[in-house]
Amino acid sequence: MKKSFYLLLTLLVLFALIGCSKPAPAAQAPAVVTSAPAAPTSDGTSDLKVDFRLNTAQADSENYFSFSGNIRYMAVDMDKVDATTGASVLGSTHLLQAYLYDVEGKTTFASGLRGLFLFGVNPYSQIETDNLTVSKAADGVITIQYAHRGTAYRIKTGSDGKLSFPNGSFEQRTIGYIQGAGPQVISKDFSTDGTSSTVDWAKVWDAGIAGGKAVDDKNEKAKTGNIVKAGSDPSSQYYFAGELPVTFENDVLSIKGSLTAVSRR
Repeated sequence: MKKSFYLLLTLLVLFALIGCSKPAPAAQAPAVVTSAPAAPTSDGTSDLKVDFRLNTAQADSENYFSFSGNIRYMAVDMDKVDATTGASVLGSTHLLQAYLYDVEGKTTFASGLRGLFLFGVNPYSQIETDNLTVSKAADGVITIQYAHRGTAYRIKTGSDGKLSFPNGSFEQRTIGYIQGAGPQVISKDFSTDGTSSTVDWAKVWDAGIAGGKAVDDKNEKAKTGNIVKAGSDPSSQYYFAGELPVTFENDVLSIKGSLTAVSRR
């Protein structure tokens, strides 16, 4: 009887020990290391060619804008301003949109550059209205600034006089607003009298002057903004890559070159 009792007790102890022990961990497959997808790169094709000339000092019948491409198949050759209507003769204003936006309406390059090109097919009064200013520094950097419909734009080349895509210097900032045909109303944070003609560009691009302020007391919804780096939408189907040479001599601004469309997908 005692032997049976001790045998039963031994079995119970063994069972308890086995039941309380942790099972051995299952073997795990080694982690699969995946490399990040390769960044999209340019294949060097000329998908958008531009040729632009603008006399910034006076009205000039020699001003023009040309562009062509093999993506959206829109093109104009030597488009100019219609002296009667003030519009572009060949429709650059709307045709260039086919390159600025992809089929989902997302920008493929900075919209401020499109605005600059359209000065070539507008009356000289537009230069005055938008206070277009161009300067060339001793180191070769060309700076282009203007304010259109309450937004200030700044475009800068490198010291080699070229605009780089997609990571060049394209900036914009909301500094006012416009109602109807205008004129623009500019915040006095950036203009002495609230007009585009007295915009102080140094203040516009001073990050220390915060945005978010009411432009004036006549439009409660209109507020200034902060400096924004402009360019292609990160989710656009494609963006443009390459360089556009820029020259500024004797008040004439010229841009001529070609860019490549680079697919993100």
